[in-house]
Amino acid sequence: MNIILIGMPGSGKSTVGVVLAKMLGMTFIDGDLVIQEKTGRLLHELIEELGAEGFNELENRINASISPKNAVIAPGGSVIYGRDAMEHYKNIGKVVFLDLPLEELENRLGDLNERGVSLRDGQTLSELYSERLPLYRKYADLTINCHDRRLRDIAAETADYARSLV
Repeated sequence: MNIILIGMPGSGKSTVGVVLAKMLGMTFIDGDLVIQEKTGRLLHELIEELGAEGFNELENRINASISPKNAVIAPGGSVIYGRDAMEHYKNIGKVVFLDLPLEELENRLGDLNERGVSLRDGQTLSELYSERLPLYRKYADLTINCHDRRLRDIAAETADYARSLV
């Protein structure tokens, strides 16, 4: 079984994912790194070149092809725009939404473009958050409130959930 962590950029998917994989003896896969490895390009370069929609199509296609066994997968925050990828993830594992309030995201995130956040021209982080939140909730098998919590506690809660499924 796989655990797929979804959420906004800066919500802790990759950091929690590494800790969770260690706790459960699973492999860890960072979806953004898979995209960079397959394309030989950095995320922000791909977004600049393809635009947000083109990048989302590429992200959807690559994520729909990730098929490990017994892994924690942390795809990019925009993966929820890809129906193929999300249906694939729902079929191969359980989807956990790391829900972090907008104010905490703003404090954690630096330059959104340099970080490779898929924004449309002129779109703010607040607008992006409002747009994505219903999609994260739609696909989540479990939502974890990450407000003011330590990463290891979030990983432990997710590990307890994963163990309850076996």
